[in-house]
Amino acid sequence: QLQLVESGGGLVQPGGSLRLSCAASGFTFSSYAMNWVRQGPGKGLEWVSVVERGGEIIEYADSAKGRFTISRDNAKNTLYLQMNSLKPEDTAVYYCAKTTSGIDWPLDFWGQGTQVTVSS
Repeated sequence: QLQLVESGGGLVQPGGSLRLSCAASGFTFSSYAMNWVRQGPGKGLEWVSVVERGGEIIEYADSAKGRFTISRDNAKNTLYLQMNSLKPEDTAVYYCAKTTSGIDWPLDFWGQGTQVTVSS
């Protein structure tokens, strides 16, 4: 069955970096755009970034631009999010999610999330 398993979260000081990974299985990973979405404590879901099926189109939320880098390795069925210059407001559960097709299509499946805490 479909699985998305995030990893790489943890506690980091402000200004630090983390690299999140999302291992996909049960579907043809390269056929779907992939997203990162986060939910901070007491907040709603916030879309962070998306990468097109072949990696040719990438988009970021304003909060992520210049600090986060999304990438994918279709040979390894894995999605990544490199997060640099982390701020306390980046504290959230980070989820990877697949679309039903390309980047402008709805999200239809999510992982269980990985916690990122930015604190001194």
